[in-house]
Amino acid sequence: MKLIKNIDTQECCPFPAIVAEDITEDDHTRFFKVVSTDLEPWQIEQVVSPLSIHVRQEALLAVHWHPEFVPMGHIRKRVDAMFPNREKELLIPTQHNVLMSWDDYSGVEVDCFSSGFNRKVQLLLHFANEKVKDAGVLKSMLAHTFKYRSGQLFEFMHTITKPNEERINKAARAVGADDHLIDFVRLNVAKIEHLLDDNWADVPRSSVKNKLLRNWFDTMRPDLGDNTVDRVQAYLKAVKNLVKEDFDLSFFYRASEVIEEVRGLGGCVVIPHPEQFWPILLRNYDVDGIEVWNPQSQEYTEFLISVVNEQNEQRKSDRDMLIFMGDDCHMGEKTKPVDQQDSAKAAREIGLQPAWDDLAIRKKLIVNNNISRRSIITKYKERLAG
Repeated sequence: MKLIKNIDTQECCPFPAIVAEDITEDDHTRFFKVVSTDLEPWQIEQVVSPLSIHVRQEALLAVHWHPEFVPMGHIRKRVDAMFPNREKELLIPTQHNVLMSWDDYSGVEVDCFSSGFNRKVQLLLHFANEKVKDAGVLKSMLAHTFKYRSGQLFEFMHTITKPNEERINKAARAVGADDHLIDFVRLNVAKIEHLLDDNWADVPRSSVKNKLLRNWFDTMRPDLGDNTVDRVQAYLKAVKNLVKEDFDLSFFYRASEVIEEVRGLGGCVVIPHPEQFWPILLRNYDVDGIEVWNPQSQEYTEFLISVVNEQNEQRKSDRDMLIFMGDDCHMGEKTKPVDQQDSAKAAREIGLQPAWDDLAIRKKLIVNNNISRRSIITKYKERLAG
């Protein structure tokens, strides 16, 4: 296949004069590198070797984290090394739209939509393992929702390669992308499209998501330099955000439908990073808890603790709303070369939620029924077993 494009060159232009010819052996190598879920020895070493060890933390609560493609055995070694003196724990993985297990519990973070506010939201679903052995309807719902990320990737790529001029021009204006950059991105994304089609049977489905484009261009940093690749990534992000804004929300199940199915199975529901999903707090959904702190949502923690307390005072049942904090760790980030990692994302760790030990927040938690990691672990395990 031939994908040829001549670009008028200027001395200041950082992109090659001919950015795409035949799909080369180097392109194939790059492609299989970015879609691979196999870990090399250096990646395993990064995963199992935490940068910090928390010897004084004796209770470990983590119910919002993403294994991605990292084997649980490697993750367990990291957790053991990071919290060597833990005595009490509750860990439940919450992969996006894929049910996964850790010891006696299973979990998932599901994309859905709040019909009253017509926007996408997310929910954390948690179960004792035996309750989802035969959960055929829930698993079918998750399988359907899982396709959202691959579907959005193809729309993302088509926006660039077809192209959708309105989106392209809007994104270019937002980040100051010039014609050289736009053409360079378009022709590289066209290569990715063709490589996906030609090798579809060999591509792990977990790799077919928006990150594929970002990771492809990140491998070019040694040749193009950080400044050039950062410009590309800014443009890609602008295009991606426009695609996400226009995504048809009718694809998702309603939050109420998801909660109803979970309740039928005897599972539990937690609202994650509510700063991003304020409307969901106003719907008074039947949930077990609210995440009041998250690496992406730290501004309103004390206020949210007060919200939970006020809601509990008004509740007629004895099923209190519980307080959670989510590390939102994405383990795949720890498999990248250090110089290609998103530093903020890479800093997230399973069970590392420093807000529990913040003096002002701790004071608020003590006033609110002396809440702690230990008390939430006890209460939530009882609820999951009920």
